[in-house]
Amino acid sequence: MGKKAQAPTTSKEEQIGFHKGSLSTLAKEREELARILQIVEQLMQMHIQGLKELGVDLEAAAKQASSKPKAEKAKPIEDMLR
Repeated sequence: MGKKAQAPTTSKEEQIGFHKGSLSTLAKEREELARILQIVEQLMQMHIQGLKELGVDLEAAAKQASSKPKAEKAKPIEDMLR
């Protein structure tokens, strides 16, 4: 008549496996992100070199950009997920 609702239990071994698997996946994601970042950096350096060859003063442009009022700070990820 009166069955008790039981929360599903997860064994310690299952929890350990879950966390290890998550860390493994995240480590691979981090490696891929680092690889992508390296590619983006190489492309940016190519464009910087191209602009220098065309006589564009990037230091002056950077100083001018930094003198402008700063835009609103980036929102925390928690706010983006809402």
